[in-house]
Amino acid sequence: MATLLAVNSAASLWGPYKDIWQTVGNALWRRQPEAVHLLDMILKKHKPDFISLFRNPPKNVQQHEKVQKASTEGVAIQGQQGTRLLPEQLIKEAFILSDLFDIGELAAVELLLAGEHQQPHFPGLTRGLVAVLLYWDGKRCIANSLKALIQSRRGKTWTLELSPELVSMTTRFTDELMEQGLTYKVLTLVSQIDVNNEFEKLQRERGLGSEKHRKEVSDLIKECRQSLAESLFAWACQSPLGKDDTLLLIGHLERVTVEANGSLDAVNLALLMALLYCFDISFIEQSTEERDDMIHQLPLLTERQYIATVHSRLQDSQPWKLPGLQATVRLAWALALRGISQLPDVTALAEFTEADEAMAELAIADSVFLFLTESVVVSENFYQEEFYIRRIHNLITDFLALMPMKVKQLRNRADEDARMIHMSMQMGNEPPISLRRDLEQLMLLIGELYKKNPFNLELALEYWCPSEPLQTSTILGSYLGVAHQRPPQRQVVLSKFVRQMGDLLPPTIYIPYLKMLQGLANGPQCAHYCFSLLKVNGSSHVENIQGAGGSPVSWEHFFHSLMLYHEHLRKDLPSADSVQYRHLPSRGITQKEQDGLIAFLQLTSTIITWSENARLALCEHPQWTPVVVILGLLQCSIPPVLKAELLKTLAAFGKSPEIAASLWQSLEYTQILQTVRVPSQRQAIGIEVELNEIESRCEEYPLTRAFCQLISTLVESSFPSNLGAGLRPPGFDPYLQFLRDSVFLRFRTRAYRRAAEKWEVAEVVLAVFYKLLRDYEPQLEDFVDQFVELQGEEIIAYKPPGFSLMYHLLNESPMLELALSLLEEGVKQLDTYAPFPGKKHLEKAVQHCLALLNLTLQKENLFMDLLRESQLALIVCPLEQLLQGINPRTKKADNVVNIARYLYHGNTNPELAFESAKILCCISCNSNIQIKLVGDFTHDQSVSQKLMAGFVECLDSEDTEEFVRLEEGSELEKKLAGIHHETRIHILNLLITSLERNPPNLALYLLGFELKKPVSTTNLQDPGVLGCPRTCLHAILNILEKGTEGRTGPVAVRESPQLAELCYQVIYQLCACSDTSGPTMRYLRTSQDFLFSQLQHLPFSNKEYEISMLNQMSWLMKTASIELRVTSLNRQRSHTQRLLHLLLDDMPVKPYSDGEGGIEDENRSVSGFLHFDTATKVRRKILSILDSIDFSQEIPEPLQLDFFDRAQIEQVIANCEHKNLRGQTVCNVKEISTILQYVVGRNKLLQCLHAKRHALESWRQLVEIILTACPQDLIQAEDRQLIIRDILQDVHDKILDDEAAQELMPVVAGAVFTLTAHLSQAVRTEQKQPVVLGPGEAHYAFVLDNSCTSPPPAENAVVGFASIGDSSLHIILKKLLDFILKTGGGFQRVRTHLYGSLLYYLQIAQRPDEPDTLEAAKKTMWERLTAPEDVFSKLQRENIAIIESYGAALMEVVCRDACDGHEIGRMLALALLDRIVSVDKQQQWLLYLSNSGYLKVLVDSLVEDDHTLQSLLTPQPPLLKALYTYESKMAFLTRVAKIQQGALELLRSGVIVRLAQCQVYDMRPEMDPQGMFVLRDAPVFIPTPVDRYRQILLPALRLCQVILTSSMAQHLQAAGQVLQFLISHSDTIQAILRCQDVSAGSLQELALLTGIISKAALPGILSELDVDVNEGSLMELQGHIGRFQRQCLGLLSRFGGSDRLHQFKFQDDNVEGDRVSKKDEIELAMQQICANVMEYCQSLMLQSSPTFQHAVCLFTPSLSETINRDGPRQDTQAPVVPYWRLPGLGIIVYLLKQSANDFFSYYDSHRRSVNKLQNVEQLPPDEIKELCQSVMPAGVDKISTTQKYVLARRRLVKLINNRAKLLSLCSFIIETCLFILWRHLEYYLLHCTPTDSQDSLFASRTLLKSRRLQDSFASESNLDFRSGLTVVSQHDIDQLQADAISAFGESLQKKLLDIEGLYSKVRSRYSFIQALVRRIRGLLRISRN
Repeated sequence: MATLLAVNSAASLWGPYKDIWQTVGNALWRRQPEAVHLLDMILKKHKPDFISLFRNPPKNVQQHEKVQKASTEGVAIQGQQGTRLLPEQLIKEAFILSDLFDIGELAAVELLLAGEHQQPHFPGLTRGLVAVLLYWDGKRCIANSLKALIQSRRGKTWTLELSPELVSMTTRFTDELMEQGLTYKVLTLVSQIDVNNEFEKLQRERGLGSEKHRKEVSDLIKECRQSLAESLFAWACQSPLGKDDTLLLIGHLERVTVEANGSLDAVNLALLMALLYCFDISFIEQSTEERDDMIHQLPLLTERQYIATVHSRLQDSQPWKLPGLQATVRLAWALALRGISQLPDVTALAEFTEADEAMAELAIADSVFLFLTESVVVSENFYQEEFYIRRIHNLITDFLALMPMKVKQLRNRADEDARMIHMSMQMGNEPPISLRRDLEQLMLLIGELYKKNPFNLELALEYWCPSEPLQTSTILGSYLGVAHQRPPQRQVVLSKFVRQMGDLLPPTIYIPYLKMLQGLANGPQCAHYCFSLLKVNGSSHVENIQGAGGSPVSWEHFFHSLMLYHEHLRKDLPSADSVQYRHLPSRGITQKEQDGLIAFLQLTSTIITWSENARLALCEHPQWTPVVVILGLLQCSIPPVLKAELLKTLAAFGKSPEIAASLWQSLEYTQILQTVRVPSQRQAIGIEVELNEIESRCEEYPLTRAFCQLISTLVESSFPSNLGAGLRPPGFDPYLQFLRDSVFLRFRTRAYRRAAEKWEVAEVVLAVFYKLLRDYEPQLEDFVDQFVELQGEEIIAYKPPGFSLMYHLLNESPMLELALSLLEEGVKQLDTYAPFPGKKHLEKAVQHCLALLNLTLQKENLFMDLLRESQLALIVCPLEQLLQGINPRTKKADNVVNIARYLYHGNTNPELAFESAKILCCISCNSNIQIKLVGDFTHDQSVSQKLMAGFVECLDSEDTEEFVRLEEGSELEKKLAGIHHETRIHILNLLITSLERNPPNLALYLLGFELKKPVSTTNLQDPGVLGCPRTCLHAILNILEKGTEGRTGPVAVRESPQLAELCYQVIYQLCACSDTSGPTMRYLRTSQDFLFSQLQHLPFSNKEYEISMLNQMSWLMKTASIELRVTSLNRQRSHTQRLLHLLLDDMPVKPYSDGEGGIEDENRSVSGFLHFDTATKVRRKILSILDSIDFSQEIPEPLQLDFFDRAQIEQVIANCEHKNLRGQTVCNVKEISTILQYVVGRNKLLQCLHAKRHALESWRQLVEIILTACPQDLIQAEDRQLIIRDILQDVHDKILDDEAAQELMPVVAGAVFTLTAHLSQAVRTEQKQPVVLGPGEAHYAFVLDNSCTSPPPAENAVVGFASIGDSSLHIILKKLLDFILKTGGGFQRVRTHLYGSLLYYLQIAQRPDEPDTLEAAKKTMWERLTAPEDVFSKLQRENIAIIESYGAALMEVVCRDACDGHEIGRMLALALLDRIVSVDKQQQWLLYLSNSGYLKVLVDSLVEDDHTLQSLLTPQPPLLKALYTYESKMAFLTRVAKIQQGALELLRSGVIVRLAQCQVYDMRPEMDPQGMFVLRDAPVFIPTPVDRYRQILLPALRLCQVILTSSMAQHLQAAGQVLQFLISHSDTIQAILRCQDVSAGSLQELALLTGIISKAALPGILSELDVDVNEGSLMELQGHIGRFQRQCLGLLSRFGGSDRLHQFKFQDDNVEGDRVSKKDEIELAMQQICANVMEYCQSLMLQSSPTFQHAVCLFTPSLSETINRDGPRQDTQAPVVPYWRLPGLGIIVYLLKQSANDFFSYYDSHRRSVNKLQNVEQLPPDEIKELCQSVMPAGVDKISTTQKYVLARRRLVKLINNRAKLLSLCSFIIETCLFILWRHLEYYLLHCTPTDSQDSLFASRTLLKSRRLQDSFASESNLDFRSGLTVVSQHDIDQLQADAISAFGESLQKKLLDIEGLYSKVRSRYSFIQALVRRIRGLLRISRN
């Protein structure tokens, strides 16, 4: 039992029925193939609901008890576990509802719960009121479903063109319902359900809410009845009802009554039509086969007794409640009998078929035609159903065709009556009362029936038999809208009826006949036939008994009469020859004549409205001159009603522009509206007087309305610029003034007999204003007063009417005020939801008001700009500000609120909502207004709620579902759907523009964000949760959500693409804006799962709307990028991973089931396992999205023009871009349309390209976010590579296609750059950790695919890599190069990206930093030569082979970019050249560079750079671009110089000479020694001038150094040039050598400089200089060299002596802030300086002393320095050695010891680091952290452990390599020191003659002589004999020997030999240290005597 008593949360009386209706709609109207099966299931399931139509579940005691206890025990809810307690209040309401509708208690509870759930959709209603709506909505759904199913049946009247199986299914289903007694149920329900009774019940129980709720409930109830009745009608149309059902229907109709206005209501009309269709046998006239089929299906003929029973029932004289209704049914029956009688073999039915005449007579006796006119055709629903019109049309035509005798009888009777009336008039009696008017009524019925033609059926064509034979078929076929051809017989009969009735017309039928013709003339073809009839009637050759004048129904007669009236009235005398057959009394026109004239005028209007030929023919007729006559009559005194008709006829004539132009002049001339005041004239004349004096008194305004109508038509047809010229100031102003001041401004205050007329006046005058303003374009000349001459004086012409309207609407004029107050009144009236007279006209008037405001907003900017430029003294104010003004009636600023309130009526008045949305969208662009609007909108809670509901309702409107596929459906439906769609577009645009403004703005209010608190604190909820209303955000999500559950994806994307695009854009903007991003993304993620469900359906496919589709995908991908980034930052791994799986998987994903289940096994690799069956793979979503962007673009065909010059046209088009193109029709129109088509095509092209680019950008953004922002470990490494490669290959294939649009290249290149960077990174990080293979040998396994998972042995490593390396990596390289070549000459920026990509790609083949473990030397040379090629060199070799295969084309492009173009492009091209040249073993590129002159160009450009670089050294530099390009250039030249051939080429091109010419190197900024360490500011991006200078100088020094090193053959030439460079910048060089700064930068300068000097500033170089040296300059050069030498030796005491410790200490105090690596750099630089100086000393000694005897001594024989330096020192500041005093040998010894000590500390440090590197994972965390911090100072704690290990390894490798360098420097310094010490000791101890010995003088002399001048250069400058310091005494030598023995002790020697064992022997097989130590020991043992 419990299960039975469970509650259905969707309410069993509503939810299921809603589903049925949805499914029926999908299957039948939206034609969705998948819905057919669903429909079948639903119909089977719900068949009982259809059978028991509208029956409610009965009350039940058990349920009553259960609900009673629900507050304590709760109730079970289907599909949910546990029970739910219900509040007492709800239980009370449930019992009320149960009693109210007599439904089961649980059903009542369900309705209330559903009401609670649906409440957000109905703001302002309680759940009880919503439940009432849902109850009736359920009923409506079931009734509508029934109607739709019956309409889809197979049958005789129509077909919906559905699939045969669907039709069979619905026919079968409905047949079963009919068998169960459907007719009886429907008729019972229709009688039982009554709106008033239901309302009384609801009123008693307080079940009715606001006016809107009442209207909705009554509409639902009415729709239920209507649909039920219409389902019977549909049934009868398709397959007529059986006998019993027909009798039931007749029984129902017997009791029917009419509405208050005498018409049948919609329900009874439908039932009457159902009965008429049961009697319909029109198919008899069809072809035989079809006819026989039909006869078998017609109960009328197949059921026994049908005819007899029905006949006797209808013959029964029992009168019905409506005799007219009875008469109608009888007439239909009589015609059916007459039809049957024509069938073969119906003799059995003779007794009935004979009675047809009698039956018809009965019908006519009951005034059947009058009833049809007054109760059927007038009914408001009649014209809404095509088959109603067709049935009545058939009824009348059958009567005329099948009963000709009856018709004749009617005519005879009418003639008889006319005679009697005539006689009684003659005798002065009253006409007899008993006269029948059947013929009159028949004519009026025909006139009324065809007066409207909503479906363009033009059924009236059947009454015209065309005289031209060829037209019959086409006209019939196309206009009757019937598939079969009607036999002409019927048509002949009908046309004869029309003609004959006009013959000898009795006066009584004159007006009805004209009205009939008016109806029959309605339509383009009909009007033409009617015109011809009237023309023919008047012509004299037709035999006419009425004398020469012809028939009274003819143009001839009519216009002749008008002329006579005119003449008569003009003279105001009775005329003798007054109109024949009428006597004109002297007073004017009688009432009867007036009616006749009006009828003929209306007929004329109808004909000329439809037929332009008739219009022109009548107008140009020389005798008739209708326009002149009408205008003449208008000046006479005739009743306003007649004048109004005359004006309307003029308006119909005015539709032709050629007539309108002359009509304006005639109007002006006749002064119908007085525009010229004649001074002598006492009293005003014209229409103004009539309005104020006659019409106002009568309280009726036909004339004014007609005049407005005329002006409205004329304004549209042709607009005269100089109207009234010559008589008054020319212009339209007087008319406008009259319309504005007399008609519009006073319309509210006038009295109206007919309430509706008030709004008719407003509508028609506002229509004129609207047209005037719509066609007005502000022009410059409007703002200049135009003077014209009038009767000899200058007067100002009137402005155009548009100008005047703009001026009035841009001021607080009465006109604007009235318009705004009209808007307020309109919305108040609409809010009542009650019908009132003139409602339609009020709505139209309001629409025109809104449209006027809209037009003003669109044109005001241009208007105000022109006004500002002009000299006019007018003040205007922007309309948006005027709208902010105070409303005088409410004393509030509520104008905009009133406008916005129209959105609330979007469903009932879509046009008003549309205009309102447009205005709001327009004024929302202004930020200040936004803030004010938010205040106005939220000021009043109830208004605010209503406004929000209005916006939401407009967005929710359903029509747009069918927007794209509305092929069937009437024009009106299409138009409405379009309007709804546009309204939604405007609202979305309003949201988009508002979101760009600062908060608070309208969008935030409409989307449900906080306005009082900060926006980011908002907590978005589903509607109804925590009182959250349903906002626009919910509506937007709803639009996008529809259809995401199914296969096909979001419905909106296909069916309203533009709408969907804007919805996605709004959501993207919300996610992208920092304020709204948090709340929005949280809501989308948690409540909606929005992104996943949307991305599932990417890529969208919609070729028709490609632009929208691309933009939709763009916004969606951009939003997804933000989501991925945010979830990665917040570490919401599961979310990120789920989206990544969706985008990257290449295994088919299981359809997403529920919240948790969607995230599959965490460890599953993204691409699944690579080794499984590949057949199951699907395309990765990210790639299929790329596939959906078509890179090719169709370009419009170039213009082929004969008359225009193409270049000029292109120029014009270019000038018009961003403006609308207006083609002036002054020449060949055809070409103009061609040009316009071309421009449209071109616009489409630009839009399409923009969309593609946008989509591609978004795709790229998504890919980049996936690669950069998402946690790396979510995608396994090998998958990551595969994905990147797949994407790279695809994107290249698309862009390299010949069709691909070049405009997409930049985006693709950007994507390629990112992808290659990540590919390179992925491949490089994948290189495994070192695997120890041999004793201490590090081996890197480099595997790109996972083909071998275990660390491979050495040989396989290569194979594993090559297997994939050949194919995919090389493919990528080739495609990159193809892409570069595809860019051709242009697209340098694109190439910039590609060069970057290429660099990243080439980086893959670069060997990673390997730690120098000092072990490598153990391999023999042979081992190294025969080792297999490692993967890096193999890949490098293959890469370069591919690059070279592209030959000179590629070289040309890269070299050209390196030399000129964009800075970044140049830098990257140079970097690329650098990279290629470094691996190009064949030196092809180098050759090309030098042969084609590019190298020379680069070198020469250094001089140009000089000037820009100088400007960079100012304290505030301009851009640093020049510095970066200079650095790139120098780096490249340095790379070239590293190759011997390159260095030669560079020397040849004079690079060093160029450097010597550059002045920038001389501009060394002064350094402030005090502030050197004090002002360490935080590092800034722009380096200090000193740093900038170093960035300029160091590359030059490096280049010199490299050239010196690598130019073997030309070494001396190179050295000479470098020396010149040094000398030309000698001041700078001296400054650097003297500088005391100990920062890393200045030490690097010194290190580089000493390196160069040590190689270049040598005595031997001078002899090589190319210059012709004379003595003086030679001396100068020697002086320079000498100075360099002295300063270099001076450096020794700074860096080699004990000062060094002091400097280190000094440095240490300042290094905390700096990086650890700075310390490493400084240490390295100091050792380098020492090594360089020692090398220099060695070179000097070797060069200048060929023999030992003549050694050049650089150091004095004093070791005292070392001795005293080892002890404590007193003076702290070490003096720089003055250049005249030589340093002592002590420095060398000290340096030797120091280096030996350093060596061991470095060696230990090196070994420790190597151990650490091998066991990184075992290191303690603190140490790891410390290592990481030196690489990455901030944020170490945030990275994962694996990343920390990577950083630690990187730091350790750096440390190891730094120590290895230091070790090699120490070892070099030690060897050199030993050598120099040995040479000096040897000289001093063996060869030196002390000064106090004999031959010292002689020795010095011979020394002087024996040296050539140049040779002694070195010695001269160093050992300045004259200074006396070089005097060496015997004591000095002895002292030296003693000191040396103590300094060079055993411990030092042991250390040195250890170093040799540890290091030198490992590095090479030659060892110098041992030999030198041995020699020095030997020297020191010799005792000198």
